Amino acid sequence: MVCTVLKEYGLPWAINRSLYSIKLKMLNVVSGTEKIFEKKTAYPQRLNLFELDVDCLRRFIKSLVQDDKTKLIKQAEDACEGKIIGFSSVTLDYGMPINWQLNPITGRECSIRQKWYQIPDFDEKRGDIKVVWEISRLAHFILLARAYLLTENKKYYSAFSGQLGDWLKRNPYSYGANFKCGQECALRMINALLAYTVFEKCGQTTNEDRKNIKRLIVRCYRKIRSNFFYAQKCIKNNHTLSELAGMIVGAWCCEEEKQLAYAFSILDDTVGEQFTADGGYTQYSFNYTRLALQDLEVILAVEKKMAYRLNDRNRKKLQRAVELMYQCQSECGDMPNYGSNDGALVFPLTSCGYRDFRPVLNTVQALLTGERLYPAGRQDEELIWFGGDVPKDFSRKEKERNSAAFRQAGLYTLRKKNAWLMFILNDYRSRPAHMDQMHIDLWVHEVNVLCDCGTYAYASKQGKKFTSNASHNTVVYSGKPQMNAYGTFMIYDWTKYIWAKADMNACGGEIQSKNGYRHKRNIKSTETGFRITDNVKGKEGSTFEVRYHTPCEVEVKNDNEIKLIYHGETICFMKSDASFHTCRSVRSLYYLKAEEINCIVLSGLIQKGTGSIETEIIIKGEK
Repeated sequence: MVCTVLKEYGLPWAINRSLYSIKLKMLNVVSGTEKIFEKKTAYPQRLNLFELDVDCLRRFIKSLVQDDKTKLIKQAEDACEGKIIGFSSVTLDYGMPINWQLNPITGRECSIRQKWYQIPDFDEKRGDIKVVWEISRLAHFILLARAYLLTENKKYYSAFSGQLGDWLKRNPYSYGANFKCGQECALRMINALLAYTVFEKCGQTTNEDRKNIKRLIVRCYRKIRSNFFYAQKCIKNNHTLSELAGMIVGAWCCEEEKQLAYAFSILDDTVGEQFTADGGYTQYSFNYTRLALQDLEVILAVEKKMAYRLNDRNRKKLQRAVELMYQCQSECGDMPNYGSNDGALVFPLTSCGYRDFRPVLNTVQALLTGERLYPAGRQDEELIWFGGDVPKDFSRKEKERNSAAFRQAGLYTLRKKNAWLMFILNDYRSRPAHMDQMHIDLWVHEVNVLCDCGTYAYASKQGKKFTSNASHNTVVYSGKPQMNAYGTFMIYDWTKYIWAKADMNACGGEIQSKNGYRHKRNIKSTETGFRITDNVKGKEGSTFEVRYHTPCEVEVKNDNEIKLIYHGETICFMKSDASFHTCRSVRSLYYLKAEEINCIVLSGLIQKGTGSIETEIIIKGEK
């Protein structure tokens, strides 16, 4: 295993990860050594980073439909009492006054008397540390600011002001869970500064608020700078971009020009490394692509106030990332549940639901090109937060969705009149998190008929099951995983990419698993739907399954035909030359939230070294 990890993850990563482990051990043995790693920072001198058009924002929020206004006020009222919707899925009550170290699900809390490095990442009794962190992202401050603009009720400002002061009082640097992660500090700082800017422009803030927001910035900025090595050299993913966004905000507020120049130079390198030329993201996840784009939209919005900007090559990569996401998107704004999904919507700046990706794609597209991506709608609010007066400042260019191939990203789509399909086949250059090679996602109109089961939770046994190929629409050979896993986040023995092909009417490819088999899948668009052919090579006499997960009701019509029904309406039919059975499965559309769905299991046998299963999908009304 060690040799495989070194080969796949690289020697520099292994060395840097080992150095960081040594640092943590040193800190735990001799706490005074923390001073060696701490970075000194200047004190913030300026706060007017975000040039919000508050009048435009107020008009937009007041123009929302009544249901959106009612929901906004309800959530803001709850936030005043320490209750938030965590991970866009579960109600979390941290009490009042807020217990900033509490996991409301387990009722356990982290000790504020312990330094951040003394608090474990994983603790079965305490539960997922992300639940502790969730309220300290201060994303609910955005709710309070939006509710104030809607109602002009000062209770929302008072809640913001009181909770900001309380957070500082109950989270001394660098004690407790909320200083474990630089990314959390970056998101906390940006959300708080955005909300402060709204209240300040509305004439509500006091000198004490100004001092408090500066205190928050300097603590968060210091944490980012002091621990950036880990994000840059060890994690090398969305954490790096979040911390760079936080570093840029902190350096600008503190008037540290050298640090600002350094951050932008690292930013160009990081974006260049993390995004492929065709827009693919290093984490093989739509959720994390969105998080990365939200980090970058912050930077795109504020760079006009600085002497630095993201270079043109990387700006083109971001445009391609928007294009990729757009082509893999349903008309309603939803997307396949591709890759790791921890429920992160780090800047909740609109009334759009968590599974609607339009706000960030629309904003990044407009900031890069001056053109909006969608017709006018709720998603435009995010652009107002970062760009100005939407109707006046940005035009719109009509963009079609077609069959597309993003070879470096490992994503392919086939589009028909009433349906579309996404196919995954990666040639891994960075670590995967899900065993989803050769997975198929099928959408009919806005229904995700054949779906990815999602993530559920990182720090749980159930969550680990969600990462396996058995939870994706692909082959399971002899009950084995597609790759192997160690711990919570490490997948090794990556599948070997053999080949891939695609045109407007077909796509497919082949992989080899180190667990003893090869899988070739071809997908063709037909007059009535899609034909999927799976060929598996393995040990003589061994068995394999082709799994398809669906939220639809499954009705068996005869020995080889299945009808899929969604909310009483027939969506499509499936026919196969293989024997099959159905069973219950579980899907997670939101972190920490799961629902039962169905799984169609087609059975195959390896004879003379190979086995084959053909599946026909007939879309109702397609011909």
